[in-house]
Amino acid sequence: MNIPANILKRNKYIFKIQPFIRKNLIKVLTGQRRVGKSYLVFQLINYILEQDKDSNIIYMNKEDLQFDFIKNATDLNDYIISKIKPNALNYIFIDEIQDIVDFEKALRSFLLDQNNDIYITGSNAKMLSGELATYLSGRYVEFTIYSLSYSEFLQFHKLDNNDKNMDHYFKYGGLPYLINLALNEQAFEYLNSIYTTILFRDVVSRYNLRNSNFLEKLVLFLADNIGSLFSAKKISDFLKSQQTKIAPNQIQTYTKYLVNAYVIHEVDRYDIIGKRIFETGSKFYFENTGIRNAIIGYKPQDLGKLLENVVYNHLLYLGYKIKVGTMNTKEIDFIAERNNEFIYIQIALKLDDEATIKREFENLLQIANNYPKYVITNTQFNGNTYRGIQHVYIRDFLMWEQ
Repeated sequence: MNIPANILKRNKYIFKIQPFIRKNLIKVLTGQRRVGKSYLVFQLINYILEQDKDSNIIYMNKEDLQFDFIKNATDLNDYIISKIKPNALNYIFIDEIQDIVDFEKALRSFLLDQNNDIYITGSNAKMLSGELATYLSGRYVEFTIYSLSYSEFLQFHKLDNNDKNMDHYFKYGGLPYLINLALNEQAFEYLNSIYTTILFRDVVSRYNLRNSNFLEKLVLFLADNIGSLFSAKKISDFLKSQQTKIAPNQIQTYTKYLVNAYVIHEVDRYDIIGKRIFETGSKFYFENTGIRNAIIGYKPQDLGKLLENVVYNHLLYLGYKIKVGTMNTKEIDFIAERNNEFIYIQIALKLDDEATIKREFENLLQIANNYPKYVITNTQFNGNTYRGIQHVYIRDFLMWEQ
């Protein structure tokens, strides 16, 4: 195993994982392809070796051709057992494990030995459902890895925190490998190749889809309608108007596949007054705005959509669970919950007239609790609060780390 030199650290994730090192739990790192899961594994290995240089590290990456012979749980078990040292602490790292049939059976076997400390990565959300959840219930802890946050983007690219570089972040997104490319059309070519790989490897091939043409049209539609409220029927009706007939239940299935591959995030609506989730109608946001822009283009008129998407992604990075709020006829862009505490967020491009100011702030004033409430905009605002509701400039919000 060759660990790359000069790994750029993402300490926020390492701090989350550290308390579980040397615990008899499987540490599961999930997330979209190329968000940096493998490099986090290398960072973990370095951390372990710093503490104990004699640690027995067992590493395999299923995307490496030398491990192509590992097809199923038996192959995986035989390989790992051949590398384990008896009476020693064995650190087992398996990258992109979802490509191994019945891998969860081998993991369960490894867990029987208290000397095995297990870490796996995967690019499909379904790896934590079904068989894995059944076999390993209560025996794993999951960490979702996202594209670089804005502060990480600045750190990786060695850029200053200013409006020009924030625009680069909106435009090209936060895939770590972009530090090796110029932030121009070359970056979009790379992002397009990643999108194609995800779409055909993690969706079309994994689910044996025949109608890949429709899938691509669906992604284009979602890319053009970030943050819009849609049901499967509404999407079906729109596509029908574009001479593409597809049943609503099939649209639900395809969007779920895209969610599982971390192409998009689906956000439920929550009735603030009735305290319930609506069964129909969701919003969709892209895991990576750069991939979204590579698919459909980066247009000035899309800034409002991208602003909403970037705020959503940063809330995920901060560890929040997010819903879209509704209150009678009013909408709250995001209700974010973490550790049973809430924040409420409205998003606006700018607050340039009294009607806009009243609309954005008044919706939040209707929520009858004392949790923090914010209006986030793309422009500076002359004043900090409106009747106790705080305004936050987007660039300041994106530097939040807590």
